[in-house]
Amino acid sequence: MMMSEEATDPPPRVLLISAGANHSVALLSGGVVCSWGRGEDGQLGHGDTDDRLLPTKVSALEGQDIVSITCGADHTVAHSVSGNAVYSWGWGDFGRLGHGDPSDLLIPHPIRALQGLKVKQIACGDSHCLALTNNGDLLSWGRNQNGQLGLGTENDSLVPQQVQKFQGVAIKMVAAGAEHSAAISEDGVLYAWGWGRYGNLGLGDRNDRSIPERVTVDGSKMIMVACGWRHTICVSSGGAVYTSGWSKYGQLGHGDFEDCLVPCRIQALNKMFISQVSGGWRHTMALTSNGLLFGWGWNKFGQVGVGHNFDCSCPMRVNFPQEQRVSEVACGWRHTIAVTQSGNVYSWGRGANGQLGHGQTIDRNFPMIIEALSFEGSFGQHMEESSNVCPSSGKVPLSVSQKYAVVPDENGKRKAIKGGMEERVEVDEVEANVPQFTHSSQ
Repeated sequence: MMMSEEATDPPPRVLLISAGANHSVALLSGGVVCSWGRGEDGQLGHGDTDDRLLPTKVSALEGQDIVSITCGADHTVAHSVSGNAVYSWGWGDFGRLGHGDPSDLLIPHPIRALQGLKVKQIACGDSHCLALTNNGDLLSWGRNQNGQLGLGTENDSLVPQQVQKFQGVAIKMVAAGAEHSAAISEDGVLYAWGWGRYGNLGLGDRNDRSIPERVTVDGSKMIMVACGWRHTICVSSGGAVYTSGWSKYGQLGHGDFEDCLVPCRIQALNKMFISQVSGGWRHTMALTSNGLLFGWGWNKFGQVGVGHNFDCSCPMRVNFPQEQRVSEVACGWRHTIAVTQSGNVYSWGRGANGQLGHGQTIDRNFPMIIEALSFEGSFGQHMEESSNVCPSSGKVPLSVSQKYAVVPDENGKRKAIKGGMEERVEVDEVEANVPQFTHSSQ
């Protein structure tokens, strides 16, 4: 008697990864989204503000057919292709969530202004977002104090608005840094706008731009762009890498610590064909077409992944067990995540909030496998699940005074320390009821 063969589902795998300031997200086959790391602003999407040390499924997105995920510094965005919907959650200040107000959201909510649009790509910066549609239109929203929205003003936008500069120009790819943005057109032209005081716009000066301007890159056609916090990385059709902007920690990869006001080619990678780049707060990663991963820049927490904690001004190869090759890489502010071709996920760098996904709060200066997401680990078997949350709940309005303790810097300029953040974040506008010089109780 013949035995009928039972159909078997393909094994689960990680499709996409993204990293924020102190949190991480992954999209798994089957449309499953999981997140881990710092949750103080709701950026994990689990309905609370708790940190997660291990990958945890975002229950509110179950069954939503998610096809892409993107981290901002303290917020997250996901795109559902079946419903043509874009969801956002996390820290809401300056309108970065696109819902028309600055409230925090602890679970994913659809952005009404983008409902029904066929979205091709979303890029998140520190406090602003960009959405590229299939027909090449670009929309932006969030903070705009340096013109990073490309709208010709410096006014924040609480909802997505179309970038008029690109009407009639088909855009292929977009990227967002802390306070600047970049785009590549279908015909290979690089554009940049926003904060430019380190030369990160690549326009030859240190001026801000509120409208996108064309950047000349060695006469070459560009096919890819990424932004670090205050630097820009682009790749030509020939696989060459160019960087511009801030280089205090060697994040431009030119062997020195000098800023570049125009895109300069990284000579150390001349013989490589680069297929992906990613920018962190002060470090950079580049992936070659044959799966080799290189990193450089700030390395205080081991985020470059080369086994030590010294800054690297030249590209250094990141090694993986059994010489595994890499298929995808994502930089957070102080940590890095990579997916290998053999289906394993590794992370390294800062681990204080559990953003490495290892179940600990330990920094790592070399790639360490995330067991819950890897073929050679316990893929999905021990993954935690967030409790189901009512979609209409999870909205938390907080004033600036509740989030910040405003303190003077060494020059008397007002700054603010947010939550448990290690670095100080400049605050250009604070509510009038905030005391001028109150000190954090931390």
